[in-house]
Amino acid sequence: MFIIREIFHLQFGRYREARALIDEAMQKHLLLQPQGSRLLTDFTGEGYRLILELPYETLTAYEADLKKELGAAAWKDWYERFKANVRHSEREILKQVM
Repeated sequence: MFIIREIFHLQFGRYREARALIDEAMQKHLLLQPQGSRLLTDFTGEGYRLILELPYETLTAYEADLKKELGAAAWKDWYERFKANVRHSEREILKQVM
């Protein structure tokens, strides 16, 4: 099992706008949503983060879903609006061992 974390460091004061756009993307199925996915925000540490946590059995399955997501015209339009709220982002790919 792999856990992919898409971590978005938001611009100060932009949480509400970013969260509303994430909600819109989830409703329109523009973002990956495998069973067991979670949307997290920070409680301590560096503030104003949104973290999408995605479980996948294999990296091949993740790559196939990611290719579909990034290739969709509706996703590209949504992402242009979303990225205006983001300072920077990072991706972690973790392997679950227990």
